[in-house]
Amino acid sequence: MNQHPHRASLRKLTLCLLGTASVSAMSLGPAFAQEVAASPTGTGAAQTVVVTGLRASLESALNAKRQENGIVDVIKSEDMGKFPDTNLAESLQRVPGVVIDRDAGEGRSITVRGLGQDFTRVRINGIEGLATTGGTDSSGGTNRGRGFDFNVFASELFSALTVRKSSSADVDEGSLGATVDLQTLRPFDLKGFNATVALKGKYNDGSEKTDPRAAFMISDTFFDRKVGVLVSGAFSKRRVLEDGFSTVRWDNGPSSGGWCAPQGASAANPTNSTATTCGPAAQGVARLPNTPENQAAYAAASSPNNFHPRLPRYGRLTHDQDRLGLTASVQWRPQRGTLLTFDMLYSKLDATRQEDFLEATSFSRSASQGGKPQMSVVQAEYAPNGSLLYGKYNGVDIRSEQRFDELKTTFTQPTLTLEHKITDTLSMSARYGRANSKFRNPVQTTVTLDALNVDGYTLDFRNDDRRPVIGYPFDPMGNRLGLVGVPQVASGTQPSTVANTTTSEIRTRPQGTDNVNNVGQFDLAWEANDIFTFKGGVNSKKYSSDTYEFRRVNQNDTIFAPPAGAGGLTSNLTGFGSNLGLPAGNPTGWVVPNLQAIAAAYDIYCNCIKNGPAGGPGDFRLSSIENGNARGNNRSVTEKSDGLYLMGEFRYDLWNIPVRGNFGVRHVKTDLSTTGYQAAGGGTAVTVDHDYKDTLPSFNLAANITDEFIVRVGAAKVMTRPQLGFLSPGGSIATTGNLSINTGNPFLKPFRAKTFDTSFEYYFKNKAFVGVGLFQKNIDTYIQSLRTNVAFRDSGLPLSLLPANFTGEEVFALTTPVNTDGGKLKGFEINYQQPFTFLPGWGKNFGTLLNYTRVSSKIEYLVSPTSDARITDDLLNLSPKAWNATLFYDDGKFSARVSAAQRSGFVTRVPGQNNNDVEGKNETLNVDLSFSYKVNDKLEFTLEGVNLTNEESDQFISRARNSVVVNNVTGREYLFGLRYKF
Repeated sequence: MNQHPHRASLRKLTLCLLGTASVSAMSLGPAFAQEVAASPTGTGAAQTVVVTGLRASLESALNAKRQENGIVDVIKSEDMGKFPDTNLAESLQRVPGVVIDRDAGEGRSITVRGLGQDFTRVRINGIEGLATTGGTDSSGGTNRGRGFDFNVFASELFSALTVRKSSSADVDEGSLGATVDLQTLRPFDLKGFNATVALKGKYNDGSEKTDPRAAFMISDTFFDRKVGVLVSGAFSKRRVLEDGFSTVRWDNGPSSGGWCAPQGASAANPTNSTATTCGPAAQGVARLPNTPENQAAYAAASSPNNFHPRLPRYGRLTHDQDRLGLTASVQWRPQRGTLLTFDMLYSKLDATRQEDFLEATSFSRSASQGGKPQMSVVQAEYAPNGSLLYGKYNGVDIRSEQRFDELKTTFTQPTLTLEHKITDTLSMSARYGRANSKFRNPVQTTVTLDALNVDGYTLDFRNDDRRPVIGYPFDPMGNRLGLVGVPQVASGTQPSTVANTTTSEIRTRPQGTDNVNNVGQFDLAWEANDIFTFKGGVNSKKYSSDTYEFRRVNQNDTIFAPPAGAGGLTSNLTGFGSNLGLPAGNPTGWVVPNLQAIAAAYDIYCNCIKNGPAGGPGDFRLSSIENGNARGNNRSVTEKSDGLYLMGEFRYDLWNIPVRGNFGVRHVKTDLSTTGYQAAGGGTAVTVDHDYKDTLPSFNLAANITDEFIVRVGAAKVMTRPQLGFLSPGGSIATTGNLSINTGNPFLKPFRAKTFDTSFEYYFKNKAFVGVGLFQKNIDTYIQSLRTNVAFRDSGLPLSLLPANFTGEEVFALTTPVNTDGGKLKGFEINYQQPFTFLPGWGKNFGTLLNYTRVSSKIEYLVSPTSDARITDDLLNLSPKAWNATLFYDDGKFSARVSAAQRSGFVTRVPGQNNNDVEGKNETLNVDLSFSYKVNDKLEFTLEGVNLTNEESDQFISRARNSVVVNNVTGREYLFGLRYKF
């Protein structure tokens, strides 16, 4: 490693920026203490190079960048607890080309160069893992896919994050976007005895709560650095109120059966309407008089080009989260050239989430549910693009809904690594690890209070298209909202619902997911001469994913009236919207269900029939595989992949230009076994086996045109395995009438692409840097749902699912995910890093880091499984533009930083639901600020501000209308803390 002549003089400087570090060779990142070994495997004689301080940090990052063969960005921590952010995803967003998605205001997943979390692999201490948790429905809900939830881990547990954007043969397959390596701290990374403790208090101005955050690290080496032991831990608590408006999408006028027509118009749906009522006369929902104004409002609202919210509602989500993480590392160097390392990582995320909404439900309900066909349009005003501006309605069902979740994720990973130098030119390494992520959602309960057929409900978007004024013709804090039960009959058949009505509900949906990855790997490296080093290796992985869900046997989730004598079944929510900027005229509180009292009164967790018939309102039994609503989330996937690679690394002067790089090929075979459940027989297990092979060549070249100017090129074939949910053979089969199958597709081929990368990098003598990166990915195979006609025997399903008189030659309409053509993704990155050393006086302590990424892609999406119509749009989760900007000051004692990260809007679903073209999220801009002051070599204080603008999480539907789906805020956070080194 290159040595800077002033590095020794900087060793005792501490980077105080946020008490943390950030940034890669092209973004902000502190230096770290490390051992640089003389041998290729890091097991030979080592020298310790300690770099501290921001400027030394940036220099170290640039030196690391210059030495890489491929395109790699790294974030490193100088010491325990010194990452730039409280969350790993938020640290990664500082890397060029990386953007994040948030849940409850905290980074959860990443997208790299336009490719979302399903296309990014994450390795922890060299072992691929998958950490999963549950989120709000609007942020994706429970993670049952391949995406990695970064909010499971505290950032204090890690010493380095590496984002590998280009591919090489020695890096495992599975990524179209990037491979992210997370590395925990090890004892040989440090000298001798080290002990550190960090304490912080975090205040959120939305919840008005102050929560603790603490971390510690103890490390020592023994026997002349032949043995080292390190233990670290981190605990944090987070309480957040998430307030906002949501709609659960928008739909057009004719949807759900249309509106109730005024008198004089043609007969309205439902068919049992009378001349004067919407629906049965007994329910008394009156039709409007036959006036020109009423007819005009009805005609406008009934247009298929005019849209309204499906479930307009203001709501509060109360998040309470405890996160505990522990690491342990033992290293043993029995002889020169041999190193044995054992790493252990444990993380536990315990959380509860309560969601309270005051909503109008009938905009999205059918006639049988007493929904939209019982609603009369009193007034209606629409924008030219078809978006509702103002509406007044009669016959509206109002609901107070409360959902409560208990969420728990436990992650464990032991890893054993052996590095050994066999001869002066031959070395080996072997690694085995097991990553186990267990997610449990043992309580997911929803209860509702209802007020049916309310007249005079208003919805006004005229002054704000994200936060409307909603008018209720009754006091939401009064007694109008209550439990509406199904009447219990004394004789005859007990109905489970009320005709033309949606009664109150109690939903219970416990669920969970297990992900286990066992990985073994063996590598050899041979230095043939000064020019070539040849590498080769084999690895074997066995990955299994199991997911389950239970729901009530009563799939309508209805209830009887409260038991006699039950009291205290409601409570009040108050103080809503104080941090939201709630428009005047909206209620700031409403009656909500008292879940604890309702659970006790109905005994909802008894898993029994409390009263009435099986499957009725008093049946609180749970079922899973045999339950049509829960069946699809009961499935399992096992993938076994065996791979081998050969690679050559070279370093040579070509026409006096130093060039270096690698070329190689990886071959992998994937064996898949997946189990799902078909509807036949109340849930018939179907297991399908499948296998496929991939040969993946790669090439990377770096040429030092001058001492300061480097040009890099890279090319590779890459693959990402299909989404787990698409691989299930479970679904439904219709063997009468129109023969049809709705199922997953275990025979899907993986996403496959060819990637091309070029980078131009100029390193200034004053440690400044400017770089331009160009990239293109030709996606050859994509995955979408499509309807095709196939003989049953060609569907991959067993003939035993068919009636006895079927032969398997019968042609079924099969709706399933299939491989389709992909498209091109291309873009560029611009990165600039500049310490202002040229300024006089204290100005020389300033500096800046800037990066900008532009990505474009065009994918053809099928509009429907029965049509050839297509929509051409961006790849899902691709933000066309993103930038990061940081201005910092560091004089070795006092430091400050202000950072901004912007991500442009992106689509999350194409085609959109409910007669819309797309769904997506609008752009975000997050601003953070930090200060730190170093009292002495042992003690420093930090002050941080996170999300200073209280940025909105804003989701939309429809390109033309940009109609609001979710608009929530989670508040600003301020952290004050200290860090002490013993």
